[in-house]
Amino acid sequence: MTRGALPWPARFTLLALFWGSTFLFIKIGDERLAPLQVSLGRLVVGTATLLAILGVRRQRLPSGASVWGRLALAGILLNVAPFTLFAYGEQHVSSLLAGIWNATVPLFTLPVALLALSDEHANARRLLGFAVGFAGVLVVLGVWRGLGGASLGGNLLCLGAAASYGLGFPYTRRYLAHRPEGPLALAGAQLICATVEIAILTALFAHSAHSLAAKHVLSVLALGVFGTGLTFVLNYSLIRDVGATVTSTVAYVIPIVSTVLGIVALGEPLRWYEPVGAVVVVLGAGLAQAQAESRTRVKR
Repeated sequence: MTRGALPWPARFTLLALFWGSTFLFIKIGDERLAPLQVSLGRLVVGTATLLAILGVRRQRLPSGASVWGRLALAGILLNVAPFTLFAYGEQHVSSLLAGIWNATVPLFTLPVALLALSDEHANARRLLGFAVGFAGVLVVLGVWRGLGGASLGGNLLCLGAAASYGLGFPYTRRYLAHRPEGPLALAGAQLICATVEIAILTALFAHSAHSLAAKHVLSVLALGVFGTGLTFVLNYSLIRDVGATVTSTVAYVIPIVSTVLGIVALGEPLRWYEPVGAVVVVLGAGLAQAQAESRTRVKR
């Protein structure tokens, strides 16, 4: 994906579609595959896709035990854990609801960043955003209806996936963002680590797959190619061309994509309070990110 290959709004739209559709593909894969197998297939295909792109660009993977050790932890936090937790969660909740939970990532990122990063500071607006976002989570859960059952477990698994992203993003910013290697080379190495890690877990804990139809195979392929490999390329090309602030707003579009696909492709029900809560979550996330956005504009 070279500069100017596509206008940035087109790349932004593709990124939202690719990421937003992952929840649909996970749901389809869950029909016949164990969640660990869905994640393994996704990572194998995604890693192969990204390594092929790196090969075409003649970019080398990083060297050194220290950086690979840090990439191994990043692979757990940003790939193995969230991919698998979403796959387990979608055994109990709809794909559209999983996409809504993905919008809570900035809310989990904020407290970790405040603790771990010296240039992140709390202020009234960011704390208000966190509180508003938390209120949105309660609305999405429909707490007034009572909590319990498998759907609560599925919701908590999806929230756990978002929390893992919230740990992973500040970690990579602190320990990997200033490496001399290009971001795609680091991403390729991270995916290699994640693939090895998920392969070990799958061998230990997953049962053999049921007979697969074409749609299950195609869903896993789409997860890997579009939802993993190409998203890295689009994401980094957008960060390069329009900045991290604009690129990060794709998180607000993903729930829209996942909701539309869940309703149209799978006929999933949408309770009135789920989109209402999603809007509240997005508003809270926007407030929580306000200081980071201001700092990014100054630096650019």
